Amino acid sequence: MASALGPRAPLPLARLRGARALAMAPPRRFALELPGCGLAHFAVGGDAPGARLDPRVAALLGPPGRSYSLCVPEAPGGGCAARVRAARLHQRLLHQLRRDPLRRCQLRRLLCYGPGGGAGGVQRGFLLRDPGDSPDTRRALFSLLGDAPGGPRLGEFVGDAHQQVWQSLWELRDGAEWRQVGPRERVLAAPEPALHPVVPDLPSSGVFPHREAARAVLEACIPFIPEAQAVLDLVDQLPEQVHKGKFPVIAFEGLDATGKTTVTQSVSDTLGAVLLKSPPACISQWRKIFDDEPTIIRRAFYSLGNYIVASEIAKESTKSPVIIDRYWHSTATYAIATEVTGGLQYLPPAHHPIYQWPRDLLRPDLVLLLTVSPKKRMQRIEGRGVERTREEAELEADGTFRQKVEVSYQRMENPACHVVDASPSREKVLQTVLGIIQNNFS
Repeated sequence: MASALGPRAPLPLARLRGARALAMAPPRRFALELPGCGLAHFAVGGDAPGARLDPRVAALLGPPGRSYSLCVPEAPGGGCAARVRAARLHQRLLHQLRRDPLRRCQLRRLLCYGPGGGAGGVQRGFLLRDPGDSPDTRRALFSLLGDAPGGPRLGEFVGDAHQQVWQSLWELRDGAEWRQVGPRERVLAAPEPALHPVVPDLPSSGVFPHREAARAVLEACIPFIPEAQAVLDLVDQLPEQVHKGKFPVIAFEGLDATGKTTVTQSVSDTLGAVLLKSPPACISQWRKIFDDEPTIIRRAFYSLGNYIVASEIAKESTKSPVIIDRYWHSTATYAIATEVTGGLQYLPPAHHPIYQWPRDLLRPDLVLLLTVSPKKRMQRIEGRGVERTREEAELEADGTFRQKVEVSYQRMENPACHVVDASPSREKVLQTVLGIIQNNFS
């Protein structure tokens, strides 16, 4: 089906030609992900507070070695299309930085943001550290970025033996020569904001509060992902709002390998219910395509899949109970865990609006969250031998990411997730689940 829609256009780094001229002045504050999943905030420029730089940051920015910042700008006023272009460029940049000759350098996630916070002010990027301070690193960066006018903005850090650090910005002049722009500026500590800098942007970058927000993202993708049009054609056939029938609707959530497939099938058989899955079969054929895209595109695909499933729920729940294998909570939790850098402490606090159900999406009567211990989940994964998505692989490799997903699940509200221990035998878990269902609908 995908090939019938035509080839997918590649995304060269030069895609954002001219964006630098349009982009606003770079944000003056940065959030750097540290070893151990901490975050350190620092400021650059005359408006920086006077606090002494965190020694951990000084060690990553200053000597020995040399560090570079690469942040991807968005064209101001570009709306959804600009966010999509920046996200794809950010992903492309990551792939380039992981190749020779730059792969020998250390790479950390870096966010640039304005001191006032608020939506629309975050630039995503990386800190590239060369422990050997090789001149080849700078030349490789010049070569990489020279092919992308208007792409990532390059900063270079220099420090002294007293843990003082400065940043200089580089710019390609007339497409021919790299020069430092303006005077170098002092790097100083900055206070940690009340919320992680990306949180105000989540409703427009992954945790979409309504269907139109997700639809706008896929519409911006049509020029380079032809399958996006096919998804939108299905979505546009849906009514604006659907309503649940008289029978109960129960959603099952959980990490990969927690037993959702087995439990949902068993519960459906026992209750004589219809079993639905999100994303639905009508768009699952394109799942691999969208799984390879940045969070904003990937989550828009899954969000719209939820609305397609909602239409099926509305129809089926007039005739029988409905069981759903994953729904909106999965879409939201993975987006939050991916976008919020650092550890658990940086997640939006409990009761934050980001954990609320979308206002225009059909709501289930009950959500059951299946959980197992990390050890048991790994045993199940190793026994399955099936291909995993990028996020499922990250769950295995990154314990902090897995914990952020789990905590985000548990903070969901309206409806909240009812946690079920899925570690016991299949029969015992089924008995527990049926008991919960009976208590909620008796």
